[in-house]
Amino acid sequence: MTQGGARFAADLAALWPEAERGGPLGLAVSGGPDSLALLLLAAEALPGRIAVASIDHGLRPEAAGEVALVERIAATRAIPFTPITVTLAPGNVQAEARDARYAALARWAAQSGLGAVATAHHADDQAETLLMRLNRGSGLAGLAGVRARTVIEGSEITLLRPLLGWRKAELEALVAAAGITPVQDPSNANPAFDRARLRARLAEADWLDPVRIAASAAHLAEGWQALEWYAELDWHEMVMRDTDAPGGLGYTYCANVPRVIGLETILRIIAALGGRAARSEAARAWDRLWAGENASLGGVLAVPGVERVEKVGVAMRVWRFRPEPARCVN
Repeated sequence: MTQGGARFAADLAALWPEAERGGPLGLAVSGGPDSLALLLLAAEALPGRIAVASIDHGLRPEAAGEVALVERIAATRAIPFTPITVTLAPGNVQAEARDARYAALARWAAQSGLGAVATAHHADDQAETLLMRLNRGSGLAGLAGVRARTVIEGSEITLLRPLLGWRKAELEALVAAAGITPVQDPSNANPAFDRARLRARLAEADWLDPVRIAASAAHLAEGWQALEWYAELDWHEMVMRDTDAPGGLGYTYCANVPRVIGLETILRIIAALGGRAARSEAARAWDRLWAGENASLGGVLAVPGVERVEKVGVAMRVWRFRPEPARCVN
């Protein structure tokens, strides 16, 4: 095995131990240099245990040819290949493309019996993501960047990003050494997109180290994981079904944790009552409730109070959540 193949195998094992591998590794390959490098590395590290999918989002006429290129590369290495076409809903093109892409990958993985799906996000991508979110004032969940291991939303499919410690230049060199000419997505250099503008600026700032920035994002992700663990405890220990609410559709929350954890608990309560809210909305609701004011979000009304809680033997903030009453329309 080459040095690159051994390095990739070690990175993958850290995210996806051999004992957890219940099927082949699926690779999302676009035909660009990053994902083609992922294909080459995985083919070396996991011979006979990978499958490839390439997605046409219907946004560019060249996309069909790019899918065909990936199919030819996979065929020369006897790698199972699946072409996928998605239809995008109106709205933010990049966001819609991302959602459609991951939903399609989850369906492919489930239908094909794959153990996990991997994408080719690398250190430069992670650095760009962290800096963009810092510039937007994102909270800790956003600053954690793209996760090295997670689950595709709306599914049980494990999603891996084993290249977060690799530079883009390294991946491009691997593809060039294999004699493959990758495709180049023009949107990657389109200044109409925030990421493309930031990428151009980063190329000029040689004092910034994307690998170290990506490492910082990984540290933030670990911190966020710890907060999620605490929020899970908060949900089980400090949230109770409100039997006094009509039909039992309500929850009582003894709010006695730091704000960042309480926001996650509020979001979970809203979801349990059939609503949906953003963290920014939960933050505004927390601030109102902390100040003793009612708050509504996601179709749920929250009413603050102070009560003696027998479970802990002291008076503390107790917030009651229930579906908002129907509004009369004249």
